[in-house]
Amino acid sequence: MIEATSPAAQSRRAARPALEQGRLTWSGLALTVCAVLIYLFLYMPIAILVLFSFTRDQFGVRWTGFTLDWYARLFANERLMGATVNTLYVALLSTFVATVLGTLLAMALERYRFRGRTTVDTLIYLPIVIPEIVMAVALLAFSALAFDLIRLLTGETLRRSLTTVIIGHIAFSVSFVVVVVRTSLKNFDRRLEEAAADLGANGWNVFWRVTFPLILPGIIGGALLAFTLSLDDFIISLFLSGPGTSLLPVEVYNKVRRAVTPEINAISTLMLALSITLVVLSQSVQRRR
Repeated sequence: MIEATSPAAQSRRAARPALEQGRLTWSGLALTVCAVLIYLFLYMPIAILVLFSFTRDQFGVRWTGFTLDWYARLFANERLMGATVNTLYVALLSTFVATVLGTLLAMALERYRFRGRTTVDTLIYLPIVIPEIVMAVALLAFSALAFDLIRLLTGETLRRSLTTVIIGHIAFSVSFVVVVVRTSLKNFDRRLEEAAADLGANGWNVFWRVTFPLILPGIIGGALLAFTLSLDDFIISLFLSGPGTSLLPVEVYNKVRRAVTPEINAISTLMLALSITLVVLSQSVQRRR
């Protein structure tokens, strides 16, 4: 007891938190420095891309003054604007179909037990885990086989176009929608549906008045994710687009192969801004959920 209250013991007890605080401070400092370096490595090239979209240098590699001329030239470029319209059309249509199919499939997998459910549940994750190049080659082979079969049956000769790109985007977007919507359904309180049914609502009214409003944030989050993935996709768009079909990621790639200009930096900056906006909207919807 005497030793516990001695001045030496009190000094040791007072020094121990200080040492622990010092270790935490150094580890926190090291973690902060590491995080800053990682963020610089990841986002500094993006910041340089955005900065050089406003430079006066015609090659976009030096800062020679601020200008908006490259954005004006971009909007005057009919080929790039046409590619942008095609890309938005593909993204909107594929997102709509993928959201509808993904929502129905998520509800079926989460609420019902049927033969082959485990197999379907496993196959849903394949487009997420397999390399995109494998997915693109598989879709290309499938489209070629389907076109040959249609030509044999009807005599019509089909070629790759925006339709094949839309089908390809739907094929890989459905899986992401299913994953997001199933997350909303896992914590769903089924007693709310039972209460609505007890009050006289039929299955259709229960879905639209109870189920759908409660899982709507998950559906919106999945739709925004699918739209972002479709908007930024390059490999599948490259493989499935045919002659005369111009899509923005492919068009940007073709221009970059010749030369990097501030015009390319400008369209990349606009795509980046749109993607970030959609991701932020998706995250905010999920947080509100």
